[in-house]
Amino acid sequence: MNLPYAEPFRIKMVEEIYQSTREERERWLKEANYNLFNLRSSHVYIDLLTDSGTGAMSDRQWSALMTGDESYAGSRSFEQLQKTVEKITGFKYLLPTHQGRAAENVLFSVLVKEGDVVPGNSHFDTTKGHIEFRKAHAIDCTIDEAFDINDLHPFKGNINLEKLEEVYKSHPKENIPFCLITITCNSSGGQPVSLENMKAVKALSDQYGIPVFFDSARFAENAYFIKKREAGQENRSIKEICKEIFSYGDGMTMSSKKDGLVNIGGFIALNNEEVFRKASNFTIIYEGFITYGGMAGRDMAALAVGLDEATEFAYLESRISQVEYLGNKLIEYGIPVQKPIGGHAVFIDSLNFLPNVSREEYPAQTLGLEIYKEAGIRTVEIGTLLADRDPDTRENRYPKLELVRLAIPRRTYTNNHMDYIAAAIKNVYERREEIAKGYKITWEPEILRHFTVQLEKA
Repeated sequence: MNLPYAEPFRIKMVEEIYQSTREERERWLKEANYNLFNLRSSHVYIDLLTDSGTGAMSDRQWSALMTGDESYAGSRSFEQLQKTVEKITGFKYLLPTHQGRAAENVLFSVLVKEGDVVPGNSHFDTTKGHIEFRKAHAIDCTIDEAFDINDLHPFKGNINLEKLEEVYKSHPKENIPFCLITITCNSSGGQPVSLENMKAVKALSDQYGIPVFFDSARFAENAYFIKKREAGQENRSIKEICKEIFSYGDGMTMSSKKDGLVNIGGFIALNNEEVFRKASNFTIIYEGFITYGGMAGRDMAALAVGLDEATEFAYLESRISQVEYLGNKLIEYGIPVQKPIGGHAVFIDSLNFLPNVSREEYPAQTLGLEIYKEAGIRTVEIGTLLADRDPDTRENRYPKLELVRLAIPRRTYTNNHMDYIAAAIKNVYERREEIAKGYKITWEPEILRHFTVQLEKA
């Protein structure tokens, strides 16, 4: 008989987690002003808030920590990281940062100015925040199929070339610093971008003289989907596909806390020496010297190993198969989720899940709170709270999808945990008709409000 699938690793250390009562969770939510970011981690049983920096490192990575070179300048660990990044991406200039949003801050300080527009495929929260903080505008050019949860398009992260060309035609070249391709596209459900689409975006952008950059937090997962879904790619290695991906860009930002398999870190990688030199100055101002940029040598050493491990097929198959396992469980229970299942998370459509909660009362946030109350599972809203207010009108922006993201940490939970999560959400779904009221804002900051917003019951 054929052998069943088993994970390509074994567990070496465990961490105890506390299973609370519903009464405790109700009290903790009120104390947290109904913002899941404000909960203590000790009050969370299964934490699906993010896959960023929450995964488990390998024995090779822990070993690399002990070899870290903590020299302020010219660190050996930096050299190791730089060689690894160039081998995987082809980019020769590297600027480490303490995490992905720091990489955006440094790069955008060089490239983005007031009045600019930055087209792309559903920019994520910090990306859009850094653009709008500079009084520029992010323009979403994602294909329409991305916003139909039941459409099985294999590459829902793709950019619509007609939308992109309209941006290029309707704005002066000097006001379009770059096109940004997010891989995978988090805001549309962890959906991948095809090689064919990347190549076409690069060709169109070259025609108009516009650089292309990648938001690369989950580039390895994107490469896995290319190998599995795109014709002619099935016999190529993940590393070969990654090298081609980045050949269609002029540079990248990276949150290493995702596909770098580490708990902290990020970087910018480029081939343009002029941009590198300008960005180096901002790295020194905001992060640290250019050969550490806010990272300890030990963390750069672990990252170099993590990037190598993350671009191997066996790891990616294990990781993405677990996400798919949870997604299929929810589909089996009739839960409305974004399909096909994405690479790092399962995204629940809260508008279909909670039809009695108005959009003005934040149905995705309401669903996330109900899931926590049910079983101590922390998720995150990818909806109106995250979309924030229009920077000009200050009115709520209502995205096409109101999603609750179940982000799965890498190499952290077992499929028993996935079964528990699915059963808990099924319980909430069975009482969905009883949930008719949501929440209202009592306080919010000017930008990136979902991190610190305070709410009360409507």
